[in-house]
Amino acid sequence: MTPRLELRRISKSYPGVKANDDVSLQVAPGEIHAVLGENGAGKSTLMKIIVGAVQADAGELLWDGQARQIRHPAQARALGVSMVYQHFSLFDSLSAAQNIWLGLDRSVSLDTVRARVRQLAAQYGLPLDPERPVHSLSVGERQRVEILRALMTEPRLLILDEPTSVLTPPAVEKLFITLRQLAAQGCSILYISHKLDEIRALCERCTVMRGGRVTGEVDPRQETTAGLSRLMIGAEPPHPPARASRADTPVRLAVRGLSAEPDTPHGVALSDLQLALRAGEILGLAGVSGNGQQELLRLLSGEDRRAPPGTLVWSAEDGTTRDLGRMGPRRRRSLGLHHVPEERLGRGAVPVMSLAQNTLLTRRDPVGRLGHWSPARASALAARLIERFGVKAAGPHAAARSLSGGNLQKFIMGREIAAGPQVLIVAQPTWGVDVGAAAQIRAELLALRDQGCALLVVSEELDELMELSDRLVVMARGRLSPVLPVAQASLERIGLWMSGLWGEAMVEAAHVPA
Repeated sequence: MTPRLELRRISKSYPGVKANDDVSLQVAPGEIHAVLGENGAGKSTLMKIIVGAVQADAGELLWDGQARQIRHPAQARALGVSMVYQHFSLFDSLSAAQNIWLGLDRSVSLDTVRARVRQLAAQYGLPLDPERPVHSLSVGERQRVEILRALMTEPRLLILDEPTSVLTPPAVEKLFITLRQLAAQGCSILYISHKLDEIRALCERCTVMRGGRVTGEVDPRQETTAGLSRLMIGAEPPHPPARASRADTPVRLAVRGLSAEPDTPHGVALSDLQLALRAGEILGLAGVSGNGQQELLRLLSGEDRRAPPGTLVWSAEDGTTRDLGRMGPRRRRSLGLHHVPEERLGRGAVPVMSLAQNTLLTRRDPVGRLGHWSPARASALAARLIERFGVKAAGPHAAARSLSGGNLQKFIMGREIAAGPQVLIVAQPTWGVDVGAAAQIRAELLALRDQGCALLVVSEELDELMELSDRLVVMARGRLSPVLPVAQASLERIGLWMSGLWGEAMVEAAHVPA
């Protein structure tokens, strides 16, 4: 069978790094083909070459057996190539439907697009209001926009770069059903993911990359997860350290009856939230994106200062308490409360600034007593973070946007972990990070917990929350479920609660006082 897509000896270099080095790859019609590699292996660059967003320095691309030069994305779309990017390419000021409409034939009306979005969202289990502006959406909801936009084009080749990184397990299952249906209809799929169990369950072939080169091709269905990990990073990922048993510890941050109306027209109202973040404990927060997590995190971090008096209470080590409701992020950080937002570019880091400059967003180390920042101190701090967390970058002066998504995530996480916070609030800690780096980040979070830090980890990966957390809570429709010790939690119960189904009998049986 003539391959739908064939790459022959593709190479691409940037200053200081060879992203792709003599890469060859074939994808047949109707095949689901995985591309596996650690962060910085060259996967995303290769996909951008296919869609015409980046031009190769050398090599040849064949489409249906014919040599092609794809010089811009419009040419790729005309061939039937569609891609869901790891870093979203959406206009924040436009609605979800308008963003999808921009990539379609102008003969299709916006009203038709809105109706089609609703239809596809229901069909594929990807709930989305097409009228909502993108800036009001969580990363999980933005991921749905990207996926639905790709499906609207009825592609012949669909490229998915970390499509399930912020989707819940039920949504992942429905997406896989969709992908298998598309493959059965002849659509070729290139699937990039760090979730090895997904690759084994979904894909028929797997091309493994390391350091910009192809190091092998295997049938993932015949490999173990450990075997795929060894092919990707040269070793099995380290296992997290065993939990240390602890007695009851003091509360560092208490949420007491917090209710708030949404700060955007499409936001979620929060209703009577009760939480306690304890020293030396990780509290995991599960839930489907768009159920109030964003609103809660903005109130906790200080981005939103509308918390009523007495609803956010900080307790210092010396026993003194402070009301955080009207404090901004900088004052909260001075107390020891740090935050990692779910959006890497734009909120976690400024894309055009260097890594050294990005340390100034949340760290005071490079700032002298007179308020002047020291470039040398900032560079030294960035260099330490790069070394400690294994960030692949050209150095402290590399722009944040030049890093792969996973490496930027490691840098942002490292910046906050290394600050030694008393309370750390983290959203999607391992989004787009390879298995080795994910294991390192989780080990760092557990070590921080064992040093007495109180952590709130918000994630849509239930396996991650089960691995990290001491206790679990679920958010649905702006409300919080009872808090469960992780030993009493199950994927079935948490999945049920993510629909908001916790009744009085469940509360009575499961409730553990904060």
